[in-house]
Amino acid sequence: MADPRSSTRHRLIQAAIQLFIAQGVTETTTRQIADLAGVNEVTLFRQFGNKYGLLLAVMEDMEALRQIGMALGQQPEDSQTENMEGAAQSLKSYASVHLQALEQIQEFVRSLIGEAAHYPVENRRALGRSLSQANRYTAQYLAAVMQHEHLQTRMSTNKLASLLNSLLLGYAVLEFTSEINELWQNRESFIDGLVELFLYGAIARPQGHVPASVAAGSLTGSASPALPIVVNDLPAGVVHHILKQAKKLGTQEYAIAYILFAAGLTADEIVALRRSDVHIEAHQMVLSRVRGDRQVPVNQWILGRRLGSPKNNPLTRWLNVSREPSPTVFVNAAGQALTVAEVEQIWQAITAEINAPDAPPQLVQAHQTWCVDMLIRGMSVDDLSVLVGCSVNDLQPYARRAREKAILDRAARLDQKLGNPGSTTVVSSTEAV
Repeated sequence: MADPRSSTRHRLIQAAIQLFIAQGVTETTTRQIADLAGVNEVTLFRQFGNKYGLLLAVMEDMEALRQIGMALGQQPEDSQTENMEGAAQSLKSYASVHLQALEQIQEFVRSLIGEAAHYPVENRRALGRSLSQANRYTAQYLAAVMQHEHLQTRMSTNKLASLLNSLLLGYAVLEFTSEINELWQNRESFIDGLVELFLYGAIARPQGHVPASVAAGSLTGSASPALPIVVNDLPAGVVHHILKQAKKLGTQEYAIAYILFAAGLTADEIVALRRSDVHIEAHQMVLSRVRGDRQVPVNQWILGRRLGSPKNNPLTRWLNVSREPSPTVFVNAAGQALTVAEVEQIWQAITAEINAPDAPPQLVQAHQTWCVDMLIRGMSVDDLSVLVGCSVNDLQPYARRAREKAILDRAARLDQKLGNPGSTTVVSSTEAV
């Protein structure tokens, strides 16, 4: 039998959707919603607190919006091409699904936009939180696309997500409120323009890649040079906070966070990791068959803090606790191998209350942090290229970032040394300059 509370919640949400669309949010009362749902008004307050809590639940639970969330976890794996072509396909799919979902609730969108100025502060904050959460999902989707297609961006995926969703919502508002507009020939034309803007304005393409439009001669001039890869590694304090939160969530979550930062694995590599790929030696743990036939060491130290030994660490503890028959290391509630989307959901749960200096941490930043840390420890770029399976040229941005951090660290130590009254170090004016 269905949970009575779940059934009541569903009826209240459906009643709210119907009334919000028919007469707007401001004019809808909690009594009207409760009457239409066939429950007592007190029940509504117990379930949602007030009308604005119900409004937030409506925005999170509506079927049209859930379709967007479902698409986010699937599209990166559906791409059949590599690099820019695959990213274009994924972005077009996302934009189409997003606009189709908004179209299904266009009356509700009109109500939200038209009456937003009359909402109290609490309601506007609820809407803001809902939009922020939507951007978080989108940022994770974009990060997955970039990782899957081996691309980088010129700005954080959070900023890209905000820009993408703002443009899509703006187009939807124009389409829903204007009978005729001459900005775009049709929706397909808008999506094509949006994708081209993102691909060749915000995404760093590989060396030698020429956009199709340039190759076809539709644009004048030569192809622009490859854009620089942006390396956005995480500070040590944020990494240790992530690991601490992962430990609270569970043994498997802790193990996943551990190998993200201790071995630099990506989401694709995590879901493919098998028990037989984990090798425990006397002084080292090694993961095999990662990135082809490569072996990757599992670090005992993560940004200055030790998390166990080769025989006793978050990964070995999960292997000892897990008794699932699946040959893969990580499994879902059904005992099946995790998917990339489920790994991203775990990351989201771990980092839900964590903010890096500029934005919530993204999954791709874990791999970047590991690469930079390995270089800072003294590994050469040539050796790291063997571990990660890419060219030395691809790793130059990581090498620059590692040098930047090393220089800042040396500058801080020098400043501390000069500030020590007992120091006898003399620095000439030339050296100081």
